[in-house]
Amino acid sequence: MLRAELDAIDLKILRELQSDGRMTNVELSERVGISAPPCLRRVRKLEEAGLIEGYHAMLNAPKLGYDLVAFCMIGLKHQSESNLKAFAAATDSWPMVRQAWMVSGDSDFLLHCVAENLTKFQDFVIEVLTANEHVHTVRTMLTIRQVKKAGLVEI
Repeated sequence: MLRAELDAIDLKILRELQSDGRMTNVELSERVGISAPPCLRRVRKLEEAGLIEGYHAMLNAPKLGYDLVAFCMIGLKHQSESNLKAFAAATDSWPMVRQAWMVSGDSDFLLHCVAENLTKFQDFVIEVLTANEHVHTVRTMLTIRQVKKAGLVEI
């Protein structure tokens, strides 16, 4: 399903679910202006097309004891396909890495990390990232405060 195939109701459904994925189908149907059965059919169609990848709860990291958010820019020794794939696969086994992107420019990967504290983050950087056989450089940026938190896509 391409964006061109989405009508105004589909876009409203996506916008509403991105804002609040826990609402009932009845509430969603009221918000988008259609009855519940066709609304549910549309949601299922959007899920089957892969436009809705899943539903999750957004947790408050500091209240759970995770006070540090950082970004790591990783440069690899060699940018061969096998090294890129190996490093990308390694990120799956690092719980501190919450999101990872392969990027262009001065770095090869950008990692979004969440840790309990600075010591645990430093240990991860030294013992895991810099110790990785493919890694040449690690540059870190500690965050001060999140100033915006929005859905991943503007609908």
